[in-house]
Amino acid sequence: MFSKEQVVRKDGHLARYEDIIRQNKLLFTLDLIKEKLCEAYKMTDEPSMAGAISEIMDMCMATGNKHLLWFRRLLDNHFEGIIAHATYDISAGKIEGVNNRIKTLRRQGYGYPDDDYFFLKLFDASRKGYVRNPVAERIPQNL
Repeated sequence: MFSKEQVVRKDGHLARYEDIIRQNKLLFTLDLIKEKLCEAYKMTDEPSMAGAISEIMDMCMATGNKHLLWFRRLLDNHFEGIIAHATYDISAGKIEGVNNRIKTLRRQGYGYPDDDYFFLKLFDASRKGYVRNPVAERIPQNL
């Protein structure tokens, strides 16, 4: 009365299963590398950060994946600069902000008469204080 259909597996299911397992191992390894990289960048001691980066490089080498081998080579080529981050925690945020301000002025000022005027506009913009949300700055806070 309530008979179920027989489940018939298609050919190649075992190979597909093994392929999924192999791909998930790579994704798991990538997740581990990401977590170790985040931990390494929080370190403030160069020798410990060097050890953490070396572990990441070893993990990349062990996978044999061409993209991770490329990443390992990238880490190896910039190793000294990367571990210098532990001692000198310098950000390029302000430089990027200035570059964005220059790009914005250049876009807004299409048709400036000459370069001297454009540079005067840049100097003027650099002297002004930046207010993120001018409308919110005018609203009294003690309502």
